[in-house]
Amino acid sequence: MNRFVLNEISYHGKGAISAIPDEIKGRGFQKALVVSDPDLLKFGVTQKVTRILDEAKVNYALFSEIKPNPTVENVQAGVKAFKEANADCIVAIGGGSSMDTAKAVGIIIENPEFGDVVSLEGVAPTKNRCVPIIAVPTTAGTAAEVTINYVITDVKKNRKMVCVDVHDIPVVAVVDPEMMSTMPKGLTAATGMDALTHAIEGYITKGAWELSDMFHLKAIEIISRTLRDAVKNTEEGREGMALGQYIAGMGFSNVGLGIVHSMAHPLGALYDTPHGIANAIILPRVMEYNAPATGEKYKNIAAAMGVKDVEGMSVEQYRKAAVDAVRKLSADVGIPADLKAIVKEEDIPFLAQSAYDDACRPGNPRETSVEEIAELYRSLL
Repeated sequence: MNRFVLNEISYHGKGAISAIPDEIKGRGFQKALVVSDPDLLKFGVTQKVTRILDEAKVNYALFSEIKPNPTVENVQAGVKAFKEANADCIVAIGGGSSMDTAKAVGIIIENPEFGDVVSLEGVAPTKNRCVPIIAVPTTAGTAAEVTINYVITDVKKNRKMVCVDVHDIPVVAVVDPEMMSTMPKGLTAATGMDALTHAIEGYITKGAWELSDMFHLKAIEIISRTLRDAVKNTEEGREGMALGQYIAGMGFSNVGLGIVHSMAHPLGALYDTPHGIANAIILPRVMEYNAPATGEKYKNIAAAMGVKDVEGMSVEQYRKAAVDAVRKLSADVGIPADLKAIVKEEDIPFLAQSAYDDACRPGNPRETSVEEIAELYRSLL
């Protein structure tokens, strides 16, 4: 049996944020906690939504104590802010950091026995749906607005906790490319490669099936076609990436990922490496490693990325073509080719063990080990 979980409703396209007040009022909510990070406030991105709330006379409070890799303490502060505001819903504005914080806050409000946050790691046995969340992404990458996943950093143990819970999915997703128009090139590239990683890992993961394959192949096609233009900040590129990353999220949220993500998570926890950059560097190397366990899927990946004449290629040729296409796209948008500037050799045993213990690792199409993951890290130095 397969299960598929999606938002109750989603809005797409320029101006989609105008629907937020009607959703709040139509659902009978009295006060929202707006969860957004400090940089989005500083640069006026959050205000694109709060102005609309002000004009519609929607009551809200603001919470922005969020780090790029949100921590247990950030979540606990958010829970306190929600209670003090007497809020009954959340409007999450931002990338994965804001979304993940909002999900954890929403879960704990309705399931207070998980107030330590760390007990949410993995598939926690929560009983109640989280506080209703209206999610407004400002990056085209994490797709947190449509997934049942969130990631919180336990700074005491230098590790990221991957949490998977059907109770945390936002009730409404508002995917407005105009909210993403101020993203700098580097962030656009990193989050875009994160989205591509979601699509490729979701397509080859053990849990993949026909319905998820449909989403992932289309996402690979859209992202490969539009990411370069999004980095140039063209309207078509932004619109394409806003859609492509959402489609990828519809798929991988329901079938899982693999060791690209499990290897990227410890880099964020230990070195604060941006998640999209870590994924982009690791993805082609792990694709090479996973190739023997993927059947003919790399042929379809290569074709979706625009490689010509894949039908006439041998298995080795189309697998190489798929990996080469990923490396080319990553290089074209300015992602580093290796981990030399990030990883310290002495940290590899810790990184490898953390990656093996990560919740994403069991979905990898090829069985692996701590030792093999350590060698994958070393191969990228």
